[in-house]
Amino acid sequence: MNGISIRKATAIDADRLNQALQQLSADLGETHRACTEDLVTHGFGDNPAFFALVAERGNVCKGVLIASPVFSTSLGGAGLYVSDLWVSGRARGQGLGPRLLQAALAEAPYNWSVRFLKLAVHDHNIEARRFYTRLGFEDLPDETVLSLKEEALESLRKRS
Repeated sequence: MNGISIRKATAIDADRLNQALQQLSADLGETHRACTEDLVTHGFGDNPAFFALVAERGNVCKGVLIASPVFSTSLGGAGLYVSDLWVSGRARGQGLGPRLLQAALAEAPYNWSVRFLKLAVHDHNIEARRFYTRLGFEDLPDETVLSLKEEALESLRKRS
């Protein structure tokens, strides 16, 4: 696709990965709290919490994806949780999003037999919802995504 290649990110990519994710946050109207050091620590250390992919043409970043492993007993297997998928405005509509998702599946360890991809999309992000629906993603009406963070998370951490 127009000379864009996709590869697994390394710690050297952390700064431009963070820049792309800052743009994603801005596109969504969200606060971006991560920094380059957070990405290095949590993605490229001894026990990474995620892996990242970078799509580029030459030295210009056109898209990124961050995914983490998940396991579902109800689905009977491993999956990937795609926490972030960003494609630059100029590269949208050219098939890069599906290519990044395919590359994420290919990046998973061969013995996982990945059975599902899971992600969350903002209700107000109609364009993204349409994109995922076209690929076959479905709403899970019997599931509600919950989050425990900040003070509530610290309270649980300190609970005796």
